Amino acid sequence: MLFPFEAAFEDILKDPEAYVDAVFSCLESEFLVMPKGAGFVEYPVFERGYEALKAVTKAFSRFEPAAVLSVTLQEPIAIVVLRAMLGFTPPEWGYVTTQRTGVVVTQGFVRSLDRKVRMNPETPISINGVTKERLEALIDTACRMLAEGVPQVDTDQLHRLDKADTKHGIESISNLAGMGVPYAMLLYERFLGRPFAGHRDSVSELVGDTLESAIEEVLSGAGISFRKTKRAERIEGFDQTPDFIIPSEFNPQIIIEAKITEDDGTARDKVTRIQHLGELSFAGRSRDNPKYEVIACIGGRGFGVRREDMKKMIIATRGKVFTIKTLDKLIEHTRLAGFRTK
Repeated sequence: MLFPFEAAFEDILKDPEAYVDAVFSCLESEFLVMPKGAGFVEYPVFERGYEALKAVTKAFSRFEPAAVLSVTLQEPIAIVVLRAMLGFTPPEWGYVTTQRTGVVVTQGFVRSLDRKVRMNPETPISINGVTKERLEALIDTACRMLAEGVPQVDTDQLHRLDKADTKHGIESISNLAGMGVPYAMLLYERFLGRPFAGHRDSVSELVGDTLESAIEEVLSGAGISFRKTKRAERIEGFDQTPDFIIPSEFNPQIIIEAKITEDDGTARDKVTRIQHLGELSFAGRSRDNPKYEVIACIGGRGFGVRREDMKKMIIATRGKVFTIKTLDKLIEHTRLAGFRTK
C-alpha cells in the first residue's frame, strides 16, 4: 500500500480515495488509555474522604455545614467527594454558591482550591479571611442542596440533582449509602455523564503531548533545528500558530501540525485549520512554489470517520500526512531531509 507522502501529487489528485485508505489503515486510537497526570486522585484516597464525610454526616443523614467544614479542613479530599455528590464542575459549584449566598466565589478561586486539594489530598488546609468566607459558602451551599434534593422543574426539563443519590435529598443519599448503588442505575448515570469525562478533559493536553514528543524525538535525532510553539502563542505571519516551525519562525520553510482527536467533529475543525495553513503557504505564490511545506501528523479515531475530510487534508498538505506508525518516514519523504545534520 502506497502512502500519500510516497506518491507524486499528480497521482494523489487522480485517485485520492486510495490514499485515504492508506492513512486510515495506520491510524491508531488511544481513547481506552489515558495518562493520569499531576493531581490524579487514586481510589483509596478518594474513599478515605468519602468515609470521613460519611462519619461526620452520620451516614449522610445530617448535613451540618460547620461539621462538614471541619472535616474538609482535616481531610481536604472530602471537598472533592462533596463536589462529586453534587455532580458539578468546580466553576459550576462556585457559580451556584455565589447565586445562593451572595458571597462571590470566582472561577479562579474554586479551580485553584480543587487543584490544591487534588495535588495534596492528605495535607490539612488552613484558611482565613476571604478564603475562609468562600469555603464556608461553598460548603453551606453543598450541604443545603444535598439536603433539599431536586426542586420542581417543568416536565420537559431535567435538573442536575435528579440523580439516584440526590433526587430526594438526605433520604436518597442515606438509603443508597446503606444499601449500595444498584448497578443498573450506576451504569445509567455513567451513560449520562460519560465515564472519566472530567479526567479526560483535564489531561487532554497530555494526550496531545505524546504525539508532539514523538515528533521532537524524530527531529532531534536527525539534528534538525526546529521551533516548538507554546499554546496560544502568537507568531508573526501566522494567524494560526503551527505546532512546529522549521528551522525557525524567522525563516519558516516547513511547518508541522500535530493533532490527536477521538471525536469526528473536532477532527473536522482540525482539518479546516490544516487547510488554512496550506492556503497561507501559497499566498502570493504559484501552486508549484509554496512559501513553506505543510506537514500533518495525526492520531486518534476521530480522523478515521469522514473520508472527505481526510481527502481534504491529504490534498491541502500535498500528501504529507503522517501517523505515529509512519513517523519513521517523516524525514525522508519531506523537505526535512534537507535540514538533516545527523
